[in-house]
Amino acid sequence: MSTPASRIAPPVGDSVIDRLVESNRAYAAGFVDPGMGARPVLRVAVVACMDARIDLHAALGLRLGDCHTVRNAGGVVTDDTIRSLTISQRALGTRSVVLIHHTGCGLQTLTEEFRHELEMEVGQRPAWAVEAFRDVDQDVRQSIRRVRTSPFLPHTDDVRGFVFDVTSGLLREVEAGA
Repeated sequence: MSTPASRIAPPVGDSVIDRLVESNRAYAAGFVDPGMGARPVLRVAVVACMDARIDLHAALGLRLGDCHTVRNAGGVVTDDTIRSLTISQRALGTRSVVLIHHTGCGLQTLTEEFRHELEMEVGQRPAWAVEAFRDVDQDVRQSIRRVRTSPFLPHTDDVRGFVFDVTSGLLREVEAGA
């Protein structure tokens, strides 16, 4: 699907954020409260990369209210991801976790040297790890292990990991124990 050039970059002098706010006004004008709570209907949380090429709801056939979505660079399971999953499970009733990495991820081109470069530039070392990886399957397995071994998550029996192919749109499951 191609995107019109007018949607790629705003005209000079126009703020992208201004365009988003204007789009929200149009959305809100026709908005009808769906009358649902914060608990996901399917009782599932999806952890995925923030990559703009991945339309998670469309790729997984999800609708508004079906799931909790946690996105970050790489879709890796960090302490903050565990925090979100813990709240999702303990306070809002989710029971399953789907982990989605993808082909051509930018984290495969970085190293922890990125943190050092930031420290040199801004004078302060980031408190967070880059979580860069070379092997996407291995990182999915690591993410599965992090979820399954977290003492904060009471529901770790239905955790599965996948790699989303950004050129075909297909998911490929990664076996946890491989």
